Amino acid sequence: MKNIVLIGMPTSGKSTVGVILAKLLGMDFLDTDLLIQRETGMRLSAVIEAKGVEGFLQIEEAVCSAIRAEETVIATGGSVVYSRPAMEHLKENGITVYLRISLPELKKRLHDAKARGVILRNGKSIEELYAEREKLYSQYADVTVPEEGLTLEETVCAVRERLSQTLAAGIDKGRAV
Repeated sequence: MKNIVLIGMPTSGKSTVGVILAKLLGMDFLDTDLLIQRETGMRLSAVIEAKGVEGFLQIEEAVCSAIRAEETVIATGGSVVYSRPAMEHLKENGITVYLRISLPELKKRLHDAKARGVILRNGKSIEELYAEREKLYSQYADVTVPEEGLTLEETVCAVRERLSQTLAAGIDKGRAV
């Protein structure tokens, strides 16, 4: 089985869903935000403050492009989709699952974007961030799981079901998962 790469907005549950999914599937789990923190010795918000947005994105690209994993559920940071090289690398050995939340749900969940380490370029609003990233997530997704109205457990079940359907239909572009 190859990797499962979770992408989506901050607060979409990539890390939480990823841990549970990895346990259920008997896979390893990796969180790229934690790798960045380990690499830099700083919290994400501190990295952004110290290195700036572009500096953070360069670190994120380097960290994600260096991942060598198999049979791993990988929870990515929400901004990884800004890096084509990182996304191409992650997709080489995995199927990409977009955990999609609505804009109202994002606004409800995301209380302090700066403290959370969310990349907001040039003072963009949450609405602009959502519109910009929604296109990128959709572009890179092999599977999309809308989370609207789902509990955590229902989201995990939906991811498993969509992965099974995708694999059964051969939609994974020839990659075995």
